[in-house]
Amino acid sequence: MRLRSLFWAGALLATASAAQATPPPKPPAALSLPVEQYQLDNGLTVLLSEDHRLPVVATEIRYLVGSAHERKGRSGFAHLFEHLMFQGSKNFDDEYFKPFEPIGGSVNGTTTQDRTNFFERVPSNYLDLALWMESDRMFHLLPALTLDRLDNQRDVVKNERRQRYENPPYGMAWIYLTETLYPASHPYGHSVIGSHTDLTAASLDDVKGFFREYYGPANAVVTVVGDFRTAEAKALVKKYFGGAEGAPGKRASEPKASMPKLDSIVHVTKTDDVKLPRIYLAWHTPAIFAPGDAELDLLSSILADGKTSRLYKPLVYDKKVAKDVEAFQASMQLSSFYVVQVTAAPGKTLKELETALMEALEKALATPPSEDEMKRAVNGYKKSFYQRVEGAVSRASTLSSYFHATGKADYLKQDLARYTGATPKSVHDAGQKWLDLRHHVRIDIVQGPKAGGAQQ
Repeated sequence: MRLRSLFWAGALLATASAAQATPPPKPPAALSLPVEQYQLDNGLTVLLSEDHRLPVVATEIRYLVGSAHERKGRSGFAHLFEHLMFQGSKNFDDEYFKPFEPIGGSVNGTTTQDRTNFFERVPSNYLDLALWMESDRMFHLLPALTLDRLDNQRDVVKNERRQRYENPPYGMAWIYLTETLYPASHPYGHSVIGSHTDLTAASLDDVKGFFREYYGPANAVVTVVGDFRTAEAKALVKKYFGGAEGAPGKRASEPKASMPKLDSIVHVTKTDDVKLPRIYLAWHTPAIFAPGDAELDLLSSILADGKTSRLYKPLVYDKKVAKDVEAFQASMQLSSFYVVQVTAAPGKTLKELETALMEALEKALATPPSEDEMKRAVNGYKKSFYQRVEGAVSRASTLSSYFHATGKADYLKQDLARYTGATPKSVHDAGQKWLDLRHHVRIDIVQGPKAGGAQQ
């Protein structure tokens, strides 16, 4: 069972080991977490979850902007700002990490198709610092944003694209999947990392305009989790985020798009500097929290987690035609997609892998899960669920994700119930409905020179 992230972050997908078949840990007070949700006059949403078990506090500032909000010719802007936000603001014109290093704090940020988030984990007596730093870059980033800093960070992002996608074996597969599953006009039709061409063309005025549109308080969620007093946290949030500088604004409009429809098998072959061929099969699937989303998550475990799973056993263990196999539901806000990924074993041809994969997949989808398979899959999800709400940073991200997707931060019970309430029939029905072997995208990565277009 993969460790589910509520809003998928590109290729950064994780799967848990077969050890998840063991019983999950005893639930903490996770299903009755205290969380207060309110809004400031300027439109900023605030989520507070007080927990005094450890002397730490986590803050997350989520901006409701991701690559899906980018206009044609402006790809990569949301991810570029993830970098620019660490380069200094008006009242702290230096590397953002510096104040946190001496106190043992951890700081980072991520960008997906649907959102950008920044988070800090600090000793609880430094909550004031974390909130002040976040507020200064929300309200005072642009005075410190120079062309030199833009040029520096656009080069950093280009290099990240090379290191994460263009240079590693199979790395471009995620971009190929995006471009094949979605038309260029779709909000998900380009990669989060952006293209070299668009990053090069971005002017300082372009970038500043993007910031003004999406990085104001009305388009943000501040979440605080951990060892604090609610009244004190409210006062700090109002002090740093609620003043005249945070003038009333409006939430940026969400992108709209229907789920693309596949009428056939779309087969693409790309060459790469790889030793073993690999096949990716992908289908369009329901959006996060929509009916079928949780069932497909559970199906992933049944198909590919553990040596006795429905794809691993026949492909890797019995026929030894595959070196590895993965399956996952990539959940996103407009719609999702599902991937089955299989790498050939040494000495096996692409044709041998294809034949065995399609036979195993057809058989795996033909019958409902057994009670034992369901128990393992649900226990695997429950384990990752409890771990997610135990950690301060992951809990903050979880609560803000719930708010972003449902409008309600206190969504823990409903989320868990999607999995514990699933049945063998509902999982089987979801697989039958969404994983149509006659209509899907197939990407083959085979040995050869790296395919052209990587620098676009």
